Amino acid sequence: MQKISTSSTPGASGPYSQAILANGFVFCSGQLGIDPETGNLVAGAAAAQAAQAMKNIAAVLDAADSGIGNIVKVTIFLVDMADFASVNEVYAHALGDARPARSCVAVAELPKGAKVEIEALALAQ
Repeated sequence: MQKISTSSTPGASGPYSQAILANGFVFCSGQLGIDPETGNLVAGAAAAQAAQAMKNIAAVLDAADSGIGNIVKVTIFLVDMADFASVNEVYAHALGDARPARSCVAVAELPKGAKVEIEALALAQ
């Protein structure tokens, strides 16, 4: 088991790793739409936060020598299911032709007042 960490994404805000590499898989912790340069949530709607969260996931996977095309499972957490369509559009754009398995669930609240959080499981390269 190997901890994955990169300064290209916001650091873990609790007692966890950005990702863990184990048994040929990269287990990415949930990413909020936090801009790594400012440490703040990006301004705008859930779609803007989702776009940044996907960039953060890409950076974590890059640090693990993996990539977006290796994602096999994603979980999206939304505070408001009314944002499903706009987040879905951003998500599809970020993944290109990749179509991993996915779940999307509504939650009452997310850290830092975020509107969306995205976690991923990918194959290591």
